[in-house]
Amino acid sequence: MRFSVSAEAARARLPTMTGDTPGGARTDDPAREGGYRTPTVRPQILYPLFAPVEQLPAVGPKVARLIEKVAGPRVVDLLWHLPTGMIDRRYRPQLADAEPGRHATVHVCVTAHRAPASPRGPHRVIARDGTGELQIVYFRAKGDWLQRTYPVGAEVIVSGMVDVYNGQAQITHPDYVVPAGREGEIPAIEPVYGLTAGLQAGRMVKAAAAAIARAPALAEWLDPALVAREGWPGWREALVNAHTPTDPDRLGPQSPDRRRLAYDELLANQVALLAVRASQRRRPGRILTGTGTLQAKIQAALPYSLTGAQTVALSEIAGDLAAPTKMLRLLQGDVGSGKTVVALLAMAIVVEAGGQAALLAPTEILARQHLETLEPLARAAGIRVALLTGREKGRLRSGILLGLADGSIQIVLGTHAIIQNDVAFRDLALAVVDEQHRFGVEQRLDLAAKGAAVDTLTMTATPIPRTLQLTAYGDMDVSRLAEKPPGRKPVDTRAVALDRLEEVVGAIGRKLDRGEKVYWVCPLVEESEVTDLASATDRYEALAARFGERVGLVHGRLKGPEKDAAMAAFAGGTVDLLVSTTVIEVGVNVPAATVMVIEHAERFGLAQLHQLRGRVGRGDRKASCLLLYSDRLTGVARQRLKIMRQTEDGFVIAEEDLRLRGAGEVLGTRQSGLPETRVADLDRDGDLLAIARDDARLILDRDPGLTSERGQAVRILLYLFERDAAIRYLRSG
Repeated sequence: MRFSVSAEAARARLPTMTGDTPGGARTDDPAREGGYRTPTVRPQILYPLFAPVEQLPAVGPKVARLIEKVAGPRVVDLLWHLPTGMIDRRYRPQLADAEPGRHATVHVCVTAHRAPASPRGPHRVIARDGTGELQIVYFRAKGDWLQRTYPVGAEVIVSGMVDVYNGQAQITHPDYVVPAGREGEIPAIEPVYGLTAGLQAGRMVKAAAAAIARAPALAEWLDPALVAREGWPGWREALVNAHTPTDPDRLGPQSPDRRRLAYDELLANQVALLAVRASQRRRPGRILTGTGTLQAKIQAALPYSLTGAQTVALSEIAGDLAAPTKMLRLLQGDVGSGKTVVALLAMAIVVEAGGQAALLAPTEILARQHLETLEPLARAAGIRVALLTGREKGRLRSGILLGLADGSIQIVLGTHAIIQNDVAFRDLALAVVDEQHRFGVEQRLDLAAKGAAVDTLTMTATPIPRTLQLTAYGDMDVSRLAEKPPGRKPVDTRAVALDRLEEVVGAIGRKLDRGEKVYWVCPLVEESEVTDLASATDRYEALAARFGERVGLVHGRLKGPEKDAAMAAFAGGTVDLLVSTTVIEVGVNVPAATVMVIEHAERFGLAQLHQLRGRVGRGDRKASCLLLYSDRLTGVARQRLKIMRQTEDGFVIAEEDLRLRGAGEVLGTRQSGLPETRVADLDRDGDLLAIARDDARLILDRDPGLTSERGQAVRILLYLFERDAAIRYLRSG
């Protein structure tokens, strides 16, 4: 297959892989082996795009800081900051025909000035064109500047929004004014960009234009057949067209220019993910085959049999562990689907094979909950488990570190404390990362670096839409738990207006009198001056005044021991009504809890509401979830509450959450280290994603090292969209 550039041109654009580079071109690769970083160097042709925006004409430090707020600190960030609208200045009527509410460009003669009667009053420049009169209005403008710009008797071209005041046509603070004969200085079409306070539209337009001028012509990385079929322009042409739309249709996401740019980004993501995955499969792992004895003891200690989905997932994990390549698998399941038990059985396989395992949890509460759940099962199998968080100090911590180093502790559960430098294992063979989306790639790598050829199992209780599985987790194999263990009852979910709060409190009192336990979740810890949302502390005080010492409080600002004491009192002590923030969202298991009250439910995302609801219905009593909402519901909030009432299927909810909120919010890409799209929309461009996945697979199957003519162009694409790390994973030759 031939492409549109010569081999010589493509080779000339290959990156030079040695030496420092100007314009911030040197980067750190987050993909590390053995805990060290390897620098990558961008190709020279892209240097101008990765320079600071301050290098653009007329962009000083102050303007650069404002541009950084809305787009980013580098020239390339401006390329992806596409216009949200356009101003058409081609409308050039005579004054008698000028329509109010439209941008117009008019040729007029200045006839007079009317100075303001007071400092705050308007200065009016009177102008005519033979068909009518126009007032050009300025507030707080300097008189001498106005006299120079609008000399009486001079002909000028003025462009701005026409409106009518007291029956008189006027343009207030025109966008452009030039002497007659210099009409060419006024753009016929002008893009409109997202701005921030202090950043003028004209400055942004000029900065974006200067950024586009730096964009080089690049070798084509797309299949010519795809480009022809879709009617797409080349990369640079698409970029120019997207920033200078000639009609409103070119602004939409379905325009050929924006579709082309979205596809480029999706292809870069998919090539990067597949390169990482291919490298993962090539790396030598270790064969870990269990005897089955410890697993059998654990299963015998369970109060129920494994579901079919759990059995399948465990079989897939066991197959990965027994293979000579390293495992990287995502175990995803709905609330209460039994992921933790599958993880324990996977860790038991590793212990049977003579290795150690570690489970990394995002919070101390969740880590301690895992200990409470897993330790009795592990003890039944004769497996020694330890907990390591920031709370373990002195001799206790030293003893745990010694046990990990000599191998007498076979499984450790903990928070970031287990990836501290002084934590060493005798033989770490399996790293389990719980709530994967709450950790960055680096934490996963840090834990895996504590052993040799460590297999990795990541888990999430937030079901991930298939689109996001493909995009963000394409480097992982996926096991899915779609069933729930026997005994989990459906939760009766109802939406209740906040003006019925007293009725709800009364119903809660009756539940407490019957010996049931209740969660009451609030969106804030303390009362805010700028919102009337319920706060956990205020709600706690109000409910404690009604129910006394039976009410407890837990939130993220409490210290570890205080949180543990509050949770322990609720789980098996004197507290029956726990007021909380979303700190109890994941992992907390109190079977006696039958009611979940979520105050101002409209303020929570769908996935969060679903996670909170999953805290109840774990025992043998009927459970309910009350979604308290204010009378100021947005359309999206109303849809969320409707979906929550209609289904308990976390995978359905995940798809709806993606549709309503978008991928960035659903996954929290900034904190998770996952690719953040700048042009593509993972929901809107789902059809392109599937094509990009197939295209990326074909590219790497034919040219694993990206050394061919097209492969070299794809390398440039990876650097352009900052998927530099993938370059390190390409197979040489």
